[in-house]
Amino acid sequence: MWLENILETIGNTPLIKLNRITKDLPCTVLAKVEYFNPGNSIKDRMALKMVEVAEKEGKLKPGGIIIEGTSGNTGMGLALAACVKEYKCIFVTTDKQSKEKADILKAVGAEVIVCPTNVEPDDPRSYYSVAARLAKEIPNSYHMNQYDNPANRLAHYESTGPEIWEQTDGKITHFVVATGTGGTITGAAKYLKEKNPNIKVWAIDVYGSLLKKFHDTGKVDKNEVHPYITEGIGEDFVPENYDMSLIDRFEQVTDKDGAVMARRISREEGIFVGYSAGSALQGILQLKNELKKDDVVVVIFCDHGSRYVAKVYNDQWMMERGFLDAKTFKDLVGGRGAKKLVTIDPNQTVAEAINLMRKYDIENIPVRNEEGIVGSLSESGLFNKIISTPEIKEQKVSSVMEKPYPIVTFETPVERLSSLINKENGAVMSRDESGDFHIVTKYDIIQSLAK
Repeated sequence: MWLENILETIGNTPLIKLNRITKDLPCTVLAKVEYFNPGNSIKDRMALKMVEVAEKEGKLKPGGIIIEGTSGNTGMGLALAACVKEYKCIFVTTDKQSKEKADILKAVGAEVIVCPTNVEPDDPRSYYSVAARLAKEIPNSYHMNQYDNPANRLAHYESTGPEIWEQTDGKITHFVVATGTGGTITGAAKYLKEKNPNIKVWAIDVYGSLLKKFHDTGKVDKNEVHPYITEGIGEDFVPENYDMSLIDRFEQVTDKDGAVMARRISREEGIFVGYSAGSALQGILQLKNELKKDDVVVVIFCDHGSRYVAKVYNDQWMMERGFLDAKTFKDLVGGRGAKKLVTIDPNQTVAEAINLMRKYDIENIPVRNEEGIVGSLSESGLFNKIISTPEIKEQKVSSVMEKPYPIVTFETPVERLSSLINKENGAVMSRDESGDFHIVTKYDIIQSLAK
């Protein structure tokens, strides 16, 4: 028995028990793994529903153009619907989103416009404003507006909520979502609470979003808003899709904790998830004292980890933001990004060495000739020599250089590096698989420990 098109595969995603990460919790935690949808995210559900409702209401006509502001996943769902139903798509996203998301949207035929993240929602440069403007300017187009479109929450009332109820045989006690537009949590919660009003609904938010403050106080506080890294959740305004009366509590999770937990889920549970899944499970762990033995917690794992390989699953990206602790020489080098090794020839002058130190703001320079590393120069060593003998600046580096820095392997632990770097020796060096030299100084180690 075949399916008529790819859209018929949307929904009926599996509910999978978590075991290792949740082993210390008193309850059962089940993940609704939404990357089994054809577009690899839960947004496929509401994207199709928004298209169907727009068609029914006559707002989306044959050959029309779908316009939407999206972090990537909604765009993918809309693009799949557009492929089958023969529409065109223009998506507006922000420069915070991963490049993979934009590339995937282009792969399925969409045009993608990137806007700045750190502007107010009503700023004409924001992706909300650009999407709305394009819909007014382009003939036969329709702005889906997932934030305020009731078809968003309707999709989850009709599919996500009923699926969870049936898959748990009505035993669900807690429903947990890392939430953004409000459609998933509001739609599914409405259905579940109609079945059992005692079900607790927890929304997981990110620091920098105003949603928690609005839920708790009923006030929109712009002072809560500041840039954050987590993708797909949180907002700097309150979408109309929210019905805060259905949400029992909001819990905020840091960018770091969400990213680290996403990696743990992939590594320990074998479920390759996106950023928001990490935030959602981290939120449950933060609220573990409110859970009891017989509770059945269902958490939404919104999308697939393949959309975050250049970010959450990239060690360098993680270390640059202090999300991943450096453990070896390799980690330290990777965490600071690609930097050219500055060296000096022994036949150059001390004055040239000093100029290099100023230009690159460094204190340690390896001395290198055609044979390899033959010595080193340190700012402190040169300073002492120049104070006593100013004319030394015109001498060759070979006459004042110190002994070469110790050479270690790329896998040398940070603790060992710390013991090698001292008053007399300001750095250590290593060679990578390509034979290129790299240097680590005491400041590299200090910065890694301070993160």
